[in-house]
Amino acid sequence: MRRVPRIVRGSIVAAVSFAFSVSAAQAQSRVELTTSDTAVMPESITSSRDGTVYFGSTTKGTIYRAAPGAARAEPWILASATGLTNVLGVLADDRTNTLWVCQNATGGRGGAPVAGETALRAFDLKTGVAKGKYAFPPNAGICNDIAVSADGTAYVSESFRGRIHRLRPGAAALDVWVTDQQLDVIDGLALLADGAVYANNFTSGKLYRVPVNADGSAGAVVPIETSMPFVRPDGLRTAGPRTLIQAEGQGRLTELTISGNRADVRVVRDSLPAATAVTIVGDSALVLVSRVKAVAVPYHRVSDALERK
Repeated sequence: MRRVPRIVRGSIVAAVSFAFSVSAAQAQSRVELTTSDTAVMPESITSSRDGTVYFGSTTKGTIYRAAPGAARAEPWILASATGLTNVLGVLADDRTNTLWVCQNATGGRGGAPVAGETALRAFDLKTGVAKGKYAFPPNAGICNDIAVSADGTAYVSESFRGRIHRLRPGAAALDVWVTDQQLDVIDGLALLADGAVYANNFTSGKLYRVPVNADGSAGAVVPIETSMPFVRPDGLRTAGPRTLIQAEGQGRLTELTISGNRADVRVVRDSLPAATAVTIVGDSALVLVSRVKAVAVPYHRVSDALERK
């Protein structure tokens, strides 16, 4: 390989550093994220490592994407081209270059025809090309949220059936991983460093841990005592080895630090109307409010060192 002159190498490093600084500054200056479209009604939000933000439409099925630091998201994966309907949970997984999407069938009430199907969908995180579709069982509830473990296993919550589904790496279909009445209106999902799956219940306001046994099967569902009650807990994301961040429908963003079977809860911000989802981008948490836009709340991820104190 030809040697690159030191002055050139220095210029390249400087240029990359400058670009990163500009992107970081843009992200910090963004106070909210909207879309160029109308009547989108997003329910979930996610982001990739480079700061790109994604959310889907419950009304149109289209996936929207905002470039790092951008204040407006544009239509990206079109429902008309992919058959997406009633999108709820979305999750960007950089490790597998996958955007996981929960789509749901519509219609079926009052004689209205059923459109689409309830399924977990996978798309290329960079190009938006479809990678897979994994149907829910017949008479399914709602495909609500997704979390992915370190080994690439995807876990998917099914509201109104009290189930978590699992898609193992390379599998062609979902399997029902756990069914429990405590999870009846299961909503948000996330994993922590202990390897367990954490889930909240939108109706009861409870938080649960589902251990992953050595053979990959689900352990017994464990209720987690919380230092303050939750009201309509919804989107749940990992914020540290033992820390979760949660959007609550009552209009609150909370941080949950897990210790054994207890969670110490800290209110990060309230007065966030009808908060449904959250994702961490840089030193901000983007919180989806009123099914209209995401607002930026200053927030720092919790490091392992801080959690050990």
